Amino acid sequence: MKRLLHPSFRLNGDAFSTEAVLKKQAEYLLNSKEEYEIAIGSFILEWLDEKDFITVKTSGSTGTPKEIKLQKEHVFNSATATVNYFDLKENCKALLCLPAAYIAGKMMLVRGMIAGWNLYTRAPVKSPLENLEIDFDFTAMVPYQVFHSLEDLDKVKKLIIGGGAVSVELEKELQLQNTLAFSTYGMTETISHIAIRALNGNFKSKTFNALPTVKFSQTSEGCLQISAPKISEEVVVTNDVVKLLSPTSFIFLGRIDNVINSGGVKVHPEEVEEKLSVHIDIPFFIASEKDEALGERVIMIVEAKNTLELKDFSGAFTSLSAYEKPKRVYTVPQFIYTETSKIKRLEVLQTLNKD
Repeated sequence: MKRLLHPSFRLNGDAFSTEAVLKKQAEYLLNSKEEYEIAIGSFILEWLDEKDFITVKTSGSTGTPKEIKLQKEHVFNSATATVNYFDLKENCKALLCLPAAYIAGKMMLVRGMIAGWNLYTRAPVKSPLENLEIDFDFTAMVPYQVFHSLEDLDKVKKLIIGGGAVSVELEKELQLQNTLAFSTYGMTETISHIAIRALNGNFKSKTFNALPTVKFSQTSEGCLQISAPKISEEVVVTNDVVKLLSPTSFIFLGRIDNVINSGGVKVHPEEVEEKLSVHIDIPFFIASEKDEALGERVIMIVEAKNTLELKDFSGAFTSLSAYEKPKRVYTVPQFIYTETSKIKRLEVLQTLNKD
């Protein structure tokens, strides 16, 4: 088995001469009152145990959360690919501000442990850089955290953003930052990200490019298939509809289980949401309901205390085609979110059906 702990690894500035010393620190974290520290301690112990796999759980944003086993060798290979891609060498100063109970947080720990980073940890709050006097070479955040950290992003050289779509508004804001920002594509089954697109800088693009040794193909329905022998023994078939540009690049269109067939025209909610996000600054998403004439009609669900109607969004809807325009707006006082800040669309829609 490859080396699971680099001798230069530091956690919050503390060095560890052996795995046994790091395990003691992990056991200390298990007694913390903070959930995020308990999760960090628990995963460090799991990474350094005798088993050849780790157990991770999916976020549950598109279905029931489930636990899956990942081979440590595959996890190691995934972490190494990211370290090499972004040139994050020994003594890289990085920040972990994602929950270590999920794959994204676990992978930050693994990268740090195998590459010899100086890894700092903070609770997965909405503005993790606030009041920090440290500059970082690298960190990973969800879009919600990035949006609330714009004033402090100059503390970070390289930033990867995952766990949700980057809105047009956020992407615009990132053009004003010196921090190099990247959107990631991946899932628990692919051991975090397997493709990257630059959001700003000289290489800004709408195209996701594969990490080394990863290849793409499509199903007959246009869904992305991922061949990544170093991280998965089987081809991973996704529910994501893409425009395949080459065996190593694609443009994301949306999830096939979200596609709306309105009068024979296929509407991708994610594309509609991207257009509307420029004009709408409250949480919302696009879905559908049955329609006698169209089969399905586009609807918009917004998170707001007050009841909102179609007329309230007439200006925003001018950016949409006739088939993309929502035919009805539903207001929900509070969306249901996963622990990683993704909207649980299906559960929100089910509450509408009950009302």
